[in-house]
Amino acid sequence: MRRRSAVLLLVLATALPRLAALLHERGVILVANVEKGDVFARTYLAQGTYGFIPGHPSAYTQPLYGWFLLPLYWLFGRHWEVVGVAQIAVACCTTLVVWRIGRRWLSPAAGVVAGLLVAVHPYLVWHDVHMNREILDHLLAACIVYLTLHCAERFTPAAGLALGAVLGLGILGNVRLEALPFLVLAYLAWRRSVPLAGVLAVLAGAAVLVMPWVIRNRADVGCWAVTTDARALWKANNLNTYATLQSGQWIDHVPQPKSFPPTPQDVYDRWVKTGVVAPYDECAQMDEFQSKVISFWIHHPGAKAKLVPLDMQWLWQPQVVGVTDRPGQGTWLDTMRFYAEPAYMIVLYVLAAIGLFIVPRFFAVLTVVLLAYQTVVAALFVGETRYRVPWDFLVALLASSAVLRIPRTRSEATSAIRRLVPSRS
Repeated sequence: MRRRSAVLLLVLATALPRLAALLHERGVILVANVEKGDVFARTYLAQGTYGFIPGHPSAYTQPLYGWFLLPLYWLFGRHWEVVGVAQIAVACCTTLVVWRIGRRWLSPAAGVVAGLLVAVHPYLVWHDVHMNREILDHLLAACIVYLTLHCAERFTPAAGLALGAVLGLGILGNVRLEALPFLVLAYLAWRRSVPLAGVLAVLAGAAVLVMPWVIRNRADVGCWAVTTDARALWKANNLNTYATLQSGQWIDHVPQPKSFPPTPQDVYDRWVKTGVVAPYDECAQMDEFQSKVISFWIHHPGAKAKLVPLDMQWLWQPQVVGVTDRPGQGTWLDTMRFYAEPAYMIVLYVLAAIGLFIVPRFFAVLTVVLLAYQTVVAALFVGETRYRVPWDFLVALLASSAVLRIPRTRSEATSAIRRLVPSRS
């Protein structure tokens, strides 16, 4: 297939189902499950403060998604069409990057198949058009893989800086990726001898993107941090977490004692209702929640060990995690979550397991390393479908290689069997 035809096919396969989902969901795009970045972007445009409340700068969210929305709102206004079309464009870019990865390091046909598998992913078709920071995580994850493979093949300082910059953006979008630059450098060291200047180039590229935000937080908020939302980590690591998850509820329902310090989110919710800004210390509440998590790990290792298998299960199970207050509960969305998505993912997992032994070793190793990293992070924090899907393209790339090895005719099947089963002399 020619490149132009492949691009057109992949863009249409990505855009058309998402456009249909966007039109169906247009009434709730801006009102249901609104991301904190949306509030930050609106406050900044209205009052010049990047935070929840005018005059109170905050770092209580990973900043990248808010920065993504901010120029869109400034140029075009806050409309469901603006958010939806922009995110569909990002999804199309992601599909094309996946296609390029497959085309360059597997085969042209594998690139197309992998791109199509990403394009029709049932969960992503719905998720990509709603407000969610994972839309950027997905694109950046694909770019990280592309640039890592490129640097492993032919390292240059410019490529190292580009890889570091994308890793830095990934951290600003998802703080769970903070350790990923070091893992990528370890992979590059395994693939080729990367000089010290190359290591510094990758780290410098990441630092140039991350440090201005960290310095801003020190100056305006009061602490060195990418995000001060340590309560999310605490909700995933305390004595009540396991019972909450087992009851079918999300970690947001973990009971928080009234004696705990108010978070910026708590103060904002009260301000919306009363117009009163209660006194709070954003950095102090971050430190306290972090200390409670460390105390939980140290003093209750058995309770944490009990959580780890559940976190991993929720990350990798083929059906979507079905919490009790999920959007669209009891509607066609549940059919997609519990039937369409697992039907798709089970097939993808089986094919990927086969493809792992077909793809080149350097590609298989990188895939295993990155997916293992996501699993470890889920064990430390909490696992959930939306945290996995940005990396499902790796599973799709493995599966594409297996698909292309499936015999098309009886004679091909017979030949394959003869290659596997030695003939008797």
